[in-house]
Amino acid sequence: MSAMPIPAANPTAVVAVPVRNEAERIAACLRAIDGQVDLAPGSLGVVLYLNNCTDGTEAIVAGLLPSLSVPVRVLTEDFSGAHAGWARRRAMDAAAAWLGEGGGVILSTDADSRVPPLWVSRTLSAIAAGADAVAGRVELDEEEGKLLPASLHARARLEDLYDALITEAEARIDPDPHDPWPCHRTTIGATLAVTRDAYIAVGGMPEIPLGEDGAFIARLIAHGKRVRHAPDLCVTISARLTGRAPGGVADTIRSRCEEPDALCDARMEVFARCVRRYLWRARFRRMHDAGTLGRETAWADWLGIGPDEAARIAALPLGHAIAEAEKASPRLAYKPIGPRQLPGQIRLARLGLVPIRILTGLRRNPGRTIPAGTAAERMA
Repeated sequence: MSAMPIPAANPTAVVAVPVRNEAERIAACLRAIDGQVDLAPGSLGVVLYLNNCTDGTEAIVAGLLPSLSVPVRVLTEDFSGAHAGWARRRAMDAAAAWLGEGGGVILSTDADSRVPPLWVSRTLSAIAAGADAVAGRVELDEEEGKLLPASLHARARLEDLYDALITEAEARIDPDPHDPWPCHRTTIGATLAVTRDAYIAVGGMPEIPLGEDGAFIARLIAHGKRVRHAPDLCVTISARLTGRAPGGVADTIRSRCEEPDALCDARMEVFARCVRRYLWRARFRRMHDAGTLGRETAWADWLGIGPDEAARIAALPLGHAIAEAEKASPRLAYKPIGPRQLPGQIRLARLGLVPIRILTGLRRNPGRTIPAGTAAERMA
């Protein structure tokens, strides 16, 4: 591995960008990062991890550096076993090393993405408010998106709408005080941030070929870290059909074009099943907090989990326990819907959210009380 001269700056936040053959987009990416506002001078740095580049990306980066106001550390490496998780891990590890023992914040984006001017400052605000990690949303590049089929955009609008509805239901039925509604459930490497301390504590970014970003957020939650899915962070990503990482966004877009009836994301189940899942999580959370999971076995019997596995799960930290219980239970296997089911489920979700909003609103009003769980449980 080789490196250009390391900048002398001592930033408190570093953006980590894995890069592979991005000659067409790296300039826009860097200029967007360089255009961040509402930051203290010298507080931001950038790590570019160029791996297996063969299209002149390195030369373009070298030509851009003198025009940038933000200090950039460029690392280059050729490795035959490279994949998305490996490259993001290397970039974020380098960012952590630059920050040093004093802490700070590591941000992650992609070389084909463009971050908005307030991306870093809003992320830092969320962390200052108590988050250990922050996940943002993404939108497709408008001009590139015009080249995609209208049917794909129509499906995406329905999926976005349904996702927002079930996320609201989840946030109201099983609320996370560190991630209140409005929020979202996007986890993508194009807009992630984590404190250096939390990054080190959980062992860093998972070095896996696919889905490293989602696995990282799951790892943070399993370790009890506070994750904020911030709705005011939105990064523009490429709508290209040929990507750099197998199984990434480009592959997803292409597969949806080729298979219009492909199933939705796993969490998009029928609304009634979503509500049952959120009610179960809320009940499980209460039992875990009360320390009764190890003494009461009805929850494990209902989920089809054996005594030994139930005892193991009951001893885990909350986030890890929930993940392991969902993995072990045949009743909690995800059953995603197809795109043709979306309109009907959207109608049901809109209707179902009315009593959920009323119920949760009453619970938060100290002047009025109702029996916990009864109305929502009847809905399920």
